[in-house]
Amino acid sequence: MAFLKITDEEIEALRARIGVPLTRVTPPFYTEINADAARHFAWALGDDNPLWLDPDYGPKTRWGAHLAPPSILYSADNVVSGAVEGLPTIHDMYAGTDWRWFRPIKVGTRLKTSSFLKDMIERDTTFAQRSFQQVYTTEFFDQDGIKLAEADSWCFRTERDTAREEGTKYTEEKAAGAPVYSDAQIAEFQAHYLKESARGAEKRLWENVAVGEELPKMLKGPYTVTTAVAFMQAWGSYAVRNHRIAWQYCDRHPKLASPNENNVPEPPVRVHWDQGFAQRVGAPGAYDFGPERVAWMSQMLTDWVGDDGFVHRMQARIRRHNVVGDALWCGGKITGKRVEDGRHLVDCDIWGHDQNDRLSIEGSATVELPAA
Repeated sequence: MAFLKITDEEIEALRARIGVPLTRVTPPFYTEINADAARHFAWALGDDNPLWLDPDYGPKTRWGAHLAPPSILYSADNVVSGAVEGLPTIHDMYAGTDWRWFRPIKVGTRLKTSSFLKDMIERDTTFAQRSFQQVYTTEFFDQDGIKLAEADSWCFRTERDTAREEGTKYTEEKAAGAPVYSDAQIAEFQAHYLKESARGAEKRLWENVAVGEELPKMLKGPYTVTTAVAFMQAWGSYAVRNHRIAWQYCDRHPKLASPNENNVPEPPVRVHWDQGFAQRVGAPGAYDFGPERVAWMSQMLTDWVGDDGFVHRMQARIRRHNVVGDALWCGGKITGKRVEDGRHLVDCDIWGHDQNDRLSIEGSATVELPAA
C-alpha cells in the first residue's frame, strides 16, 4: 500500500484554519485530575515524587494541596498531545512543546481547554525531505476559569514513503540495529536509578545556585515496549480504541488507520510498539512518544527544584527518534539568575543524549526557587 503525498492544496486549506478555534468530538483522556490520575501519570513517567503520589504530603507543603505532575496536561487535551488535523495518511511526528505554567496542577481540578492552529512552516529535512511543522496553541483553564497553563506544541508532517525510501537521517542506525547491553552496563543503569530521587522538602535556595552549575543527570530507559505500554496506560490516545468502538472510529475516519500484517486496520500510533510499521514510516524502529520524552524533561526540573520550587516555562525540541533499546541521559546547566516581579528565577539549558552521546532532545527552562 502506497501512502499519499503532501499537496499544496491541502497545505493551503490548513493555513486557512490558522487562528480558528478547534472543536473535537473525541474527549481527552482526563477532564478532571483526581488522585488516581496524578498517581498513574507519575508512575508512567517513573516519577516517585511524593507531591504526586501521596495525598497527605502535598497539603503540608507551601502549596497546601495534593498536586499532579505539570506534564499531566498532555492528557487533558488531544491537540497538545499531537492530534493534528488535515493531511490524511501523512505521518504525524510529535517534535516539541513550549510550556508556560502559571499555577500548579492541583488534584480536584476540572479542566477546560481551547486550541487553535498557529502556523504551518515548510521544512527541508534529512528524515523525509519536504516536511511541514504544524504548530498549535492550547490554553488550559480550571473550573473557575483561571488560566493554569498554555503551550505551543508542534508536529512534523512527513511523507511515509519518502521517509522510508529516500530519508538519510538514520542510515547508520538502520544498519547497526538496536543496541544490546552487557550485564555490566545493566548493572550501571541499576546503580544510577537507585541513587536518583526528588529533592523533596529540602529547600534549594536561589542564593545557593550559580551560573554554570549543572543539574544532576537523570536516566530514562533503556526504552522497551513495556515502557510504551506503561505510558499509554496513563497518557491515553485519541486513536486507541477497541472492538466495536475502534471500528466505528475507523468508519468515521477511514484514512486514519492502515492495514497491519493481517490486513486489519490499526491507527498510526502503533509506531510506538510495532517495529515493522515504524520502519514503514521511515523510523529506524518503534520509538517513544514525543509528549513522554518532553515530560521526562519536566520531571528532571521538578526533581531538582524541590517542593518549594516551581517550573514556570520549559521549551523542549525533539531532535531524533528514541527507539526501543535506547537509553536517554537527561541533564541541564544554569545559564542565568534574575529577580523579576519579586520572583527569584533561574534560567537553564536542558538536553538529553542517548547511549551513543547523540542529541535526542534539547531546550530551555525557567524555574522559580525560594530565597533566603
